[in-house]
Order: sequence, then structure tokens, then C-alpha cells
Amino acid sequence: MKELFENNFEKYENPEKYDEMYSKYQDDLLYLMENVSGMDKPIIDLACGTGRLTIPMAKRGLNMVGVDLHGGMLSRAKQKAAAEQVNIIFEQQDCTELDLAYKSPLIFMTGNSFQHFLTNESQDALFQSVKKHLLPNGQFIFDTRNPDIDELSVDSEFEESHVNNESQTVIKKHCEAYNHETQILYCTTHTEIIENDQLVHTASDSISLRYVYPMELYCLLDSHGFELISLYGSWKKDIFTKDSTSMIVHCRLK
Repeated sequence: MKELFENNFEKYENPEKYDEMYSKYQDDLLYLMENVSGMDKPIIDLACGTGRLTIPMAKRGLNMVGVDLHGGMLSRAKQKAAAEQVNIIFEQQDCTELDLAYKSPLIFMTGNSFQHFLTNESQDALFQSVKKHLLPNGQFIFDTRNPDIDELSVDSEFEESHVNNESQTVIKKHCEAYNHETQILYCTTHTEIIENDQLVHTASDSISLRYVYPMELYCLLDSHGFELISLYGSWKKDIFTKDSTSMIVHCRLK
């Protein structure tokens, strides 16, 4: 299934920019740290990216393993871990075909990475892979965006702009279209950089995101032998409602 995920790599081609955008976000880190007390076995961070969570958790004395398919993101993570002088095992593997030498009491995947699994088959393969690498009663924590019917029902185009550190105007034009049959949102961004009223750079990237509904999640968990511990509307443990932006899924093996 490697080809499926590589088609979604465009948004991650600049690991340094990714860090700049997301490095200060800590809600998921705080939630995870509340649930790792007493764990001395390896904890596995799937789709770990540049180590945004893997590294601070390792600095707190946890035995961490980071897994990602994107070589550039992993290289950045390794550089950061070396600079922080923490010992982390980083593996470049497909999350649907994990082949690790150990089992874990906790596997987690944040940043809405679950939405990169675009088919029922890839979601099933992910859960099978996770289950294979969990210890008895092991836990799996992940997040995914809560579908907003009103928002997804209409194709949208919108524009945003800002001035960057080089005093250039950056204009981003976004187009989003949702396929109700596949439950996939197709997002394309066209970027223009203006300097002294002249266009100096253009770029385009795209990403596809699968949306799932609560009852789908419950069936997915049950069919793979997981039980739900908690379903929250945010990493801050807000009660999940129809208006929640996110679904924070915390489950464990039955």
C-alpha cells in the first residue's frame, strides 16, 4: 500500500516548514503523557513525522519508537533527536505493514494521520498491523476530523495571504471537493509569492483525506478486537458532540 500514501506526500516535502507550523502544538502530547505512567516497554509513535511527539516523550524518560514512511521527515526527526541527545529508534515503514521486533503497551497516531488511510482495506490493514504489535490489553490512541455535513456538502474555494520573513506576500488559493461515495475530501493549494509587485514563485500541492463517522469507527474497532475506552471531541477531553471538530479515539485490545 506504499503507493497509496506516497500520493499524499506533497504536503510534507518541506520538513522544516512543517516544524515551523506545528512544533508549538502540545494538546496531544499532554493527553498522551497522562496515559503512559509506569510504561517501560517501547511506545510506538505511528506517522511520527519530524518527531514532534516522539522526542519530548523520550526526553521525559520513555522508551520511544518512531515510525514513518516519509524519508525526509524521518531524517529531520533523527537530526533533532541527535541535537537533543535522546536515544530513539526510528523506522521507515508502512504503517499497514509493520514489521517491528517488539510489542508495545501503547501505539498512537496523531495529527489526523488516520485520514490518510483512504480505503476500507487500508484501514483494516492498519488495525491488523497495530494489533500485531500490541501487548495484551495494549492501547491504541488516534485522532481524526469529525465530518461536518454542511461543510463537506459544498465544494469550496478560498484564499488567504500573509507576509513572510522576507517581506514577501504569500497568497494561498485553496480548492476543496468532497466525494460523498468514497468519503474523501480532495484538497489542492496553489501558492504565489509576490515581491515588489512581481510574481517570483508559484507552487501547487494536494492532499486527499478520508472521513469516517462515529458508527463506522465503532464497527472498525469491534471487528478488529478493540474496545473503546474514550471518545473525546478534542485532546483537551471535551465531550464529543456533533459539533466537535475532532474525534479522539482511545481504545484497547479486548
